[in-house]
Amino acid sequence: MIKIHYGWLFSLLFFIALLCCSCGTTKSNTDDSVSAPPGYVPGQTSVLAPTADGTVQTGDEPLILDFSNASMGYFMGKVTSDNTKVNIQVTGEDDVVYNYFLETKDDWTAFPLTSGDGAYLILAFEDIGNGQYASLFSYPLDVTLENVFLPFLYPNQYVDFSADSKLVSLAASLSADAETDLDALRTLYEYVVTTLTYDNEKAATVKAGYLPDLDETLKTKTGICFDYAALLTAMLRSLSIPTRLAIGYSGDVKHAWIDVYIESVGWVEKVAQFDGNEWKFMDPTFDSVGKDSEAIREYIGDASNYTLQYVY
Repeated sequence: MIKIHYGWLFSLLFFIALLCCSCGTTKSNTDDSVSAPPGYVPGQTSVLAPTADGTVQTGDEPLILDFSNASMGYFMGKVTSDNTKVNIQVTGEDDVVYNYFLETKDDWTAFPLTSGDGAYLILAFEDIGNGQYASLFSYPLDVTLENVFLPFLYPNQYVDFSADSKLVSLAASLSADAETDLDALRTLYEYVVTTLTYDNEKAATVKAGYLPDLDETLKTKTGICFDYAALLTAMLRSLSIPTRLAIGYSGDVKHAWIDVYIESVGWVEKVAQFDGNEWKFMDPTFDSVGKDSEAIREYIGDASNYTLQYVY
């Protein structure tokens, strides 16, 4: 089971959304054989909707998993019994173990396959009380993605939104005059960090397993770091801008960042990040990465300074 110190993590994620596009960037290698994302169009949204088609399923009471659309970068889960909590454990070829939890009957929930192509092992457990879990079943899954960006465009349990979500129409309105995806990123960033107020009380009392309600965040205009980060990620994805929410460490300090795919550059890593003392917004000219601070480029370029744990 993943254990995260949410008060600290959320404080990091607060400024993650705060930082938008600059120092601390890493340009990924371009591979013409890798499929391209749909492409950003100013003011135009395209919300992908995960579905459980029923063609490939496993499980029974109290949990059913649907892998019909694994090639699209996700699978679906549904609890079928009342008063039941389950743990779904997902491990890909990168050996990173993701733990997801469900306890709401009859609602299908999407879970991302963020390890990309390859073999996955899905394990399912039922909460039998007192912190104990009993094994339900295991399922081997082979994945070949139709598009490598899909896991970072679809909604999922951590970044939950739909075409009817208020954040989608808002993202379209805010980005109407943003000519490029980089302009859209800056615009949405500015909106999130100037409109929302950090909720210190919520940060101090939030429980493990908390998941953001993004439309509620927009309504109340308050939230913790997780709310800020998930909201910004959802808004970018709704504009067909692939976005990864990453959690890990910088040195021995809990660290979170957002990776964004910029069409003129590729994947830009640690676009918004915590440097161990404070969150900062990095903003280099992406078409001229060499203008970044040499010290920053050296630190970001040294993988030993960062430990990635999870990507959602």
